[in-house]
Amino acid sequence: MNSLLLTGGRVIDPANHLDTIADLLIQDGKIAAIGIETARQAPPDTERTDVRGLIVCPGLIDLHVHLREPGQTAKENIATGTLAAARGGFTSLVCMPNTSPAIDNAGTVALIHDRAKRDGVVNLFVAGAITKNIAGEELAPIGSLKRAGVVAITDDGHCVQNNELMRRACEYAKMFDLTVMDHCQDYSLVTEGVMHEGRWSTSLGLQGWPAAGEEMIVARNILLAELTGARVHCQHLSAAGSVDLIRAAKQRGVPISGEACPHHFTLTDAAIAGSDKFWAGDGGKVFRVQGSGGELPTWPAYDTNFKMNPPLRSARDREAILAGLADGTIEILCSDHAPHCDFEKEVEFDYAPFGITGLETELALSLMQLYHAKRLSLTDLIAKYTVAPARLLNLAKGTLSIGADADVTVFDPDREWVFARSDTTSRSTNNPFYDWRLKGKAVITIVGGKVVAATRPEVIAQ
Repeated sequence: MNSLLLTGGRVIDPANHLDTIADLLIQDGKIAAIGIETARQAPPDTERTDVRGLIVCPGLIDLHVHLREPGQTAKENIATGTLAAARGGFTSLVCMPNTSPAIDNAGTVALIHDRAKRDGVVNLFVAGAITKNIAGEELAPIGSLKRAGVVAITDDGHCVQNNELMRRACEYAKMFDLTVMDHCQDYSLVTEGVMHEGRWSTSLGLQGWPAAGEEMIVARNILLAELTGARVHCQHLSAAGSVDLIRAAKQRGVPISGEACPHHFTLTDAAIAGSDKFWAGDGGKVFRVQGSGGELPTWPAYDTNFKMNPPLRSARDREAILAGLADGTIEILCSDHAPHCDFEKEVEFDYAPFGITGLETELALSLMQLYHAKRLSLTDLIAKYTVAPARLLNLAKGTLSIGADADVTVFDPDREWVFARSDTTSRSTNNPFYDWRLKGKAVITIVGGKVVAATRPEVIAQ
C-alpha cells in the first residue's frame, strides 16, 4: 500500500491519553508513527495531506446499526449503509440481527461476513440473536454464533420478556465472553404505545409508551448482570429513571452499561406536535448552539420521522440523558440507524414503523449537544465513539497505537453545514434532521490505510 501522512492536525486518542498537534504516518494499512518529526520518517513517495485545524482521531465505531441485509434490502444494504457510515466518519459498525432471516445461526453470520468483504467500505462486525428468530422463546446457539465470529448477542428490535430465559442467555454469554445487548421494553407496560406517555400524547390523542416500560427492563438487566456476572449493555436509553438505575448499579460495581442516541438527547416528544410547538416549548435551546446560527426548520404535527423506539421523551428525560453522558454513567454513543422505505413512513402515525436513519448526522448532533454546549470535552466525546465501544465488545479498534489498524477519522468540529435530503447516501430518507443547520462534519475517513470517504475531496493529494 502507499503511505499516507496527515500533517499538522490535532491528534486525539483517548485510549493512549494523547491530545497534541502532530503528524500521523500510515504505512501498509497500519499506524506507523505519530509526532512532530514524523514527516522525516515518511518515504519519498508518501501522499501528504494538510489537516491543520482539524481533529485526527481513531476511526469512530457505531455499535448499533441496522443494515437490513439479508432480506430487507429495499430499505438498506451493506453497500449503502457502510458508505453512509464512511460519509459520517465511521470506520467500524456492529450490525443488528433483526433481519430476514434473523442472524441466529452460523450460516447467516458467514453470509454477512462475505457480503461485507465484497460490498462494505468500512469494518463490519456482527451481533447475533439471543433467541431463535428473535422470537423470545428459545435460545439461539450462542456457542456456535461465537465461533462464527459474532461480537455480542441481542434481540434488538425486540426484548426477551421471559426472565428465566434471559438469565440463561446471560450465563451462556458469560461462558463465551460475549456482551448481552438489550432493547429494554416491557411489553405489558408499553402495550400499543407509539410515543412517550405524557402531556403531548394526551394532547395529540396518541397512545402513550411510558418511561416505566424501559426502566422496568433496565432494573431486570441490572439484577441479572449482578447475579450472573455477565456484561449487560442497555441499548438506546431514553428515560431519566434508566440513567438513575444504571448510575447506582455502576457505583456498586455491577457489569452494566448503557448507550445514548443523538435523537434522544437533541429532541423531545414536543417535536411530534410540530415545529411551532417544539420551538415554543423549548425556547430554541435544544439545538441553538453557540455559533450554529440558523432558524428551526418547519415540519407538521404527526411527522412519522419523529417516531422511534424508544420514543422521544420529555425535556426532563432529555436532560437526564445529557447528565448521564456528562458524568460518565452512559459510556457510549451510537445511532440506532434504522432505515425504512418512504412508503412505510408515509402513513398515519399509529401505523408507521419505528426508527430513523442516523449515521450521517450523529457526529454533528453529538458535537452540538455535548461539545459545543460545553457538556463534554472533545477527548471525552471521542472516547464514547472509540475506546469505550471497543472495550465493551473486545474489538481491536478504537486506538491510534503504533502498529494498530490504520482506521482514522478526520473531522472539523466547527464546520457548519445543512443536511440535505439529496446528499444522503443511505438507501432510505426517514430522518427528522433534513434542512437543519448542523455544526461539525467528518472530512476524511480512512479504513485500513485507505481513504474511503472525503467530504472535501481537494484535501486528498492524489
